[in-house]
Amino acid sequence: MTDKQQSSQPQTGAARPKPGPRPGPGAMPKKVKPTPGTKAQAPVPVHPVRSNPADFGRVDADGAVWLRREGHEDRVVGQWQAGAPEEGLKHFGAKFDDLATQVATLETRLSTQPEQAASIKSSASELLDGLDHAEVVGDLDALQVKLEALLRDCDKAQQDVAQAKAERKDRALRGKRALAEEAEKLGESSTEWKATGDRFRTMVDEWRGFRGLDQKTDDELWERFSRAREQFNKRRGAHFADLDKQREVARRKKEELIVAAEELQHSTRWAETSAAYRDLMDQWKAAGHAPRKVDDELWERFRAAREVFFNARKADQDARDEEFEENATKKQQLLDEYSSLIDPKAHLGNAQRLLRELQEKWDEIGYVPRAKIREFEDKIGAIEKRVTDAVEEKWRQTDPELQARVDQFFAKAKDLQQQANEAKEAAKDKLAAKLQEQADQWRQWAETAQASTKSESDSESEEN
Repeated sequence: MTDKQQSSQPQTGAARPKPGPRPGPGAMPKKVKPTPGTKAQAPVPVHPVRSNPADFGRVDADGAVWLRREGHEDRVVGQWQAGAPEEGLKHFGAKFDDLATQVATLETRLSTQPEQAASIKSSASELLDGLDHAEVVGDLDALQVKLEALLRDCDKAQQDVAQAKAERKDRALRGKRALAEEAEKLGESSTEWKATGDRFRTMVDEWRGFRGLDQKTDDELWERFSRAREQFNKRRGAHFADLDKQREVARRKKEELIVAAEELQHSTRWAETSAAYRDLMDQWKAAGHAPRKVDDELWERFRAAREVFFNARKADQDARDEEFEENATKKQQLLDEYSSLIDPKAHLGNAQRLLRELQEKWDEIGYVPRAKIREFEDKIGAIEKRVTDAVEEKWRQTDPELQARVDQFFAKAKDLQQQANEAKEAAKDKLAAKLQEQADQWRQWAETAQASTKSESDSESEEN
């Protein structure tokens, strides 16, 4: 028997196929249904698989379509009587290609949607179980290898997904617990009303970013967060309600101060009224803020009343300054006249007498313009200081206590000199030198103090 004749006959032990219905052009392998409860996924783009069915099957003279598979007996997968054998092989090869495309689709789904590993594994298992009965012509051995590898990949993906889910749950638990704890702290004590309100809104966005927590735990944590936020909102509402009350009290107080300011605005008792306005201003600052809509308006009314008074006071002072300008001229003439005459170093008693004359004439002239008050006070003050400094210096030099200290200095120098002489006689040269140095120092101090006292006495004699 020739090879060609052998290929047209079934292998030993193979059942003789019975004529069957002609497969229609739309005949396809059984589709794998998705596992119940899984969400419908968007189609995964997969390039269709194309194979050469002639490498894995044949059609005999009776129209039986045979599948060849290594390690298995040839088996009939269908009948083809609608045309040439090549067309039959092509038809059943297309069914294999469809099956292979389903496997490729599952592989792609697993790589892009590993969280669907359980559903993909179920579909792959169903395809693997049906390979021995699949009515297709193609490389089922290679397809079996792919499906077995796919099942292993599904197991690995399920482990990875489970681990990722556990990590996501742990991350969500820690994140939401931290947000709940932060919310409780803020809700209990924060008084940064605006910043904390903004923070709560940000925390809600952060909360939504944590996923994977079981519903019971999520609800418990959300209840803590929500309760803390409500606590903060209540405290904030109470704060602003109290603030509104305080501002209303401030508004009434400021209206009273405005009335008082308006009553004083035409007063001409400049000093007394100025003090009263200072007191009103202190009360205004202590009153706090009125409602925002009226606070500026109240201030304008208060300020306007003050300006009426202070403008009038300034006008009065300006008028009097014009009158006092002549006094400034007279006082300058006095300064020019007496400044060179009052010389306490030349004659202290005469300087004191001339200073009294200057002061009497100064007071008789009266006020100078406000802008020149400090200038003239400094000028006469400089002359007065010259005299008072001289008086103090004279008192210091003639102080009996100073003379007593001079005597003490000489006595101390004499005592140290005697000790130095005794040490020298005793051949204690080092001690003698030290004592001699101290005696000389005290003697110098005594002579300096004595010279100062003597100089003052000579000055007094010349004056007399």
